[in-house]
Amino acid sequence: MRGTGGLLALTSAKWQVIEMPKHSQTMGAQPSCAAASFTEAPVWSDFGAGWRPLFGNFENLGFSFEWHDFTPAESLNWAQSFHPRSLELCLNLEGHAALGDGRQTVELGPRASVFYFQGRPPLTGARQAGERHRFLTVEYAPDFLGEHLRAQIPHLHPCVRAVVEHSGGSSVVTIPVLMGSSLLRLMESLQQCPVFKHAQETWFRCKALELAAQSFFCPPDGELFCTRQQRAACERAERVQEILRARLSDPPALGELGRLVGCSPFYLSRQFSRATGLTIQQFLRQARLERAAELLATGRYNVTEAALEVGYNSLSHFTVAFREFFGCCPGLFPLRHSPGAAIPSSSSGIGVETGRRGSDGRASLRHG
Repeated sequence: MRGTGGLLALTSAKWQVIEMPKHSQTMGAQPSCAAASFTEAPVWSDFGAGWRPLFGNFENLGFSFEWHDFTPAESLNWAQSFHPRSLELCLNLEGHAALGDGRQTVELGPRASVFYFQGRPPLTGARQAGERHRFLTVEYAPDFLGEHLRAQIPHLHPCVRAVVEHSGGSSVVTIPVLMGSSLLRLMESLQQCPVFKHAQETWFRCKALELAAQSFFCPPDGELFCTRQQRAACERAERVQEILRARLSDPPALGELGRLVGCSPFYLSRQFSRATGLTIQQFLRQARLERAAELLATGRYNVTEAALEVGYNSLSHFTVAFREFFGCCPGLFPLRHSPGAAIPSSSSGIGVETGRRGSDGRASLRHG
């Protein structure tokens, strides 16, 4: 992979390199010229409302927020959307992707964040076909970061430090980390800006800096004990999510979950909530309903079959929970969402936290 200008594509369960168009390979060679004429709109033209700029302007304000929600039929050349000379932060709720900087390739999974710098050689990146992808990106210009973070250079991540000092021209991809509840709540708030129009620039600027404060700093003398604990909690929470998604119809009890991930049930419950912003029961409910919606959208499952497939033994409980989560009855859902279309996570936008418990929410993990 070293020095390649190719595109990463997922084929046969592994990432392969596909040659990119010539203009994409040379995008980082002359960053000042490329940046002046760069637009990422053509990358998202096939997805309509699946790409939505929230606020900002990379050239004039130095930052830009964008929301993405789409399901590509083919592997998407995501790297073509990266602004030259930008440090971009991606908060990834759903979907799998791969990013490469010529030295390493990293895989990005659900509920994880990563940041990367588009320099030379240009970054490679792909988003997997056939999956729903929901993520937020924030583009930072070097001058914006320098204005606000220069006084904190000793405490910045090396990649960010090089951008602030204008000493880095090489593309860089960092290691993805699982997002905690604070980042998930921040993502939810960005969907509903609470201030008047003339105050929005100030509000979004503060949010850009809040995200930078949470993502771009590191301890100067290595990883602190509390940081190791947080990372371990996130890894354990991710493992619980994998187990539950694989066993929606027969999820393990809390005690068994604890044994599978190596901690007590009480401690696991607390760690999971802090790492994800959801209780284990809320996550299971959300995962069941999202999977049921995917099955209904295919047209190959009726309501009863979809409910049983994801572990609901009561059709009435499933119908109530589905209506609360998606805003419509499960029987009407296939009429509103064609196969392959993006499945909304809830009727409230990003849907990071549902905060709602239907009639199934009081049951144990073994019941719908």
